[in-house]
Parts: sequence; C-alpha cells; structure tokens
Amino acid sequence: MNQHSHEEKHFMGSEFIRDIVIGMSDGLTVPFALAAGLSGAVDTTSLILAAGGAEIAAGSIAMGLGGYLAGKTDAEHYETELKREQREVIEVPDREEEEVAEVFREYGLEEEQIKLITATMRKNPEQWVDFMMKFELGLEKPEPNRARNSAITIAISYIIGGIIPLSPYMLIPKPASALSVSVIVTIIALMIFGYIKGRFTGTAPWKNAIQTTIVGGLAAAAAFGLARWLS
Repeated sequence: MNQHSHEEKHFMGSEFIRDIVIGMSDGLTVPFALAAGLSGAVDTTSLILAAGGAEIAAGSIAMGLGGYLAGKTDAEHYETELKREQREVIEVPDREEEEVAEVFREYGLEEEQIKLITATMRKNPEQWVDFMMKFELGLEKPEPNRARNSAITIAISYIIGGIIPLSPYMLIPKPASALSVSVIVTIIALMIFGYIKGRFTGTAPWKNAIQTTIVGGLAAAAAFGLARWLS
C-alpha cells in the first residue's frame, strides 16, 4: 500500500500582516478620497499635495497611536485576567476544576476521563492557569513589544499607501490630469493590495481585490462629488 504524507496547510495570520492590512487599506483610500475631492474644487496641485501630506502625517500618527493603545489594552487585559486566574486556582480550586470539567464536557469526554484530567491539572498550577486562559477566556499571551511594533507597522503602511494616490500630483501640474492618473494608479494598487490580502488571509483573492477596489473607488467618488457640488 502506498503511503502518502499528509501535509496540512493553514493560514497563520500573524499580527504583523493584520497591521499592514489596517494601515495600507486606510492609507490607500483616505488620501485618495481627499485628493479626488480637492481636485474638484481647486486648480493647483500644490494645495492638494500640502493637504494630502498633512493628512498622511496626521493619519499615520492617529492610526499608529490607535494600534499602540490597542496593543497596550490587550496586554493589560491579559495580565489582569492572568492574575485573577492565578488567584482563583489557589482560593477556589473546586470552582475552577468545575470550569475545566465544563470545557471538556462540551467536547463529549466521559466523567471518568474528566476527573483524571482535572486531578492532573491540580498538580500543575501553571499549566492549569494556562489552560484556563486559553480555553475558558480565549486569551493568548501578547508579545512583549506588540504595542510598539503595531504602532510602527500601521503608521509606515499608512504612509506607503497614502503616497501612491498622491504621486501623480507630484509630477503633473494640472489637478484634472493628475486625478485621472491617480485614479488609474490607485485602482491598480487597490486591486493588487486586495489580491495579496486575499492570498494571505486564505480567502478568494480576486473577490478581495474587487471589494477593496470598490470601497476605495466609492470613497473617492463621494469626496470628489461633494467637493464639486460645494464649489
């Protein structure tokens, strides 16, 4: 009988990739929408570049700060719950043991099997607490530098994404002409980004590409139309 090795392929969506997605998606759409909107109201690219640059600076700082605060909140929440679980396995072990039993009952284990598991856990408090953190609370220990790394990754991704739709305005003096090129460049970038995001997340790449492009295009179209109407 021929035996074939079985290799499971799962997407291990790292927090780094998630931060890039957050930063790039907003970086591509928000400055694009702003530049498109201003193109309908002004006749010089210098103002568009100044406003776009200010938006990228403010947006990258705001997004990076949001990522930092989210990372800090996750770390603080984990530490708080960890201390609580450590205290409870000492002060109310019977209740914690019953909580472990409830977890395994959901998986269909017999009571005798559960008793053996809980008895073993009582002898290993650290593993007991780790089990409760993961399976009762659904919490994983955050990386020590998660907040800082998240802030940097999101901010840089936002800046890179924001430069793409503004780049035509650096080369073409007329806003209308620059907008036409910006639309083409940004749509291509949105499609590529959406496709790559789909590949990383394990979902349909082309579906992601189309969805990302539509969202960015609608944001820019709405801003352009509003600015044109107000002017």
